[in-house]
Amino acid sequence: MPHLNIILHPDPRLKKVSKSILEISDRIERLASDMLETMYKASGVGLAAPQVGVMERLVVMDCSSEGEKNEIILINPQIVWQSEAREAFEEGCLSIPDIREEIIRPQSVRVKFNLLDGTQVEKDFDGLWAICIQHEIDHLDGKLFIDYLGPIKRSVITRKMIKLKKELARKL
Repeated sequence: MPHLNIILHPDPRLKKVSKSILEISDRIERLASDMLETMYKASGVGLAAPQVGVMERLVVMDCSSEGEKNEIILINPQIVWQSEAREAFEEGCLSIPDIREEIIRPQSVRVKFNLLDGTQVEKDFDGLWAICIQHEIDHLDGKLFIDYLGPIKRSVITRKMIKLKKELARKL
């Protein structure tokens, strides 16, 4: 399985809204599999297709405890309900490595999505799973977790990322 490259912020692709997946093909199944491998290799708990340069509404997640695997593939996910209760959680992002910030989101969400076999399901997510799916759906909508921060903090993080990308480019 090929390892996919994770796009780093700032990159215009991370700010674009992804297209719905109209047909679940072998390509989508391969992409989901490759995304899971990439996510695990990067020690992440979620990955959205735009983060690997594919502008389609596909998310992979696995928020299970270490040593277990409970991966889930969500095609065209959309939040259909969210709890009034909010939770502060220190989030990170594979597209913004080594940066963690506290973000407040709904504690629980209900998400409607398709499985790889085309079945449409609605599933409730709580805790880390709820935080993760909201974060990943934001990616599909061209939004990053740092967009919830104030403009000064956001620009400091963006400058750090520009510096990191320059350092990485020099190493190539």
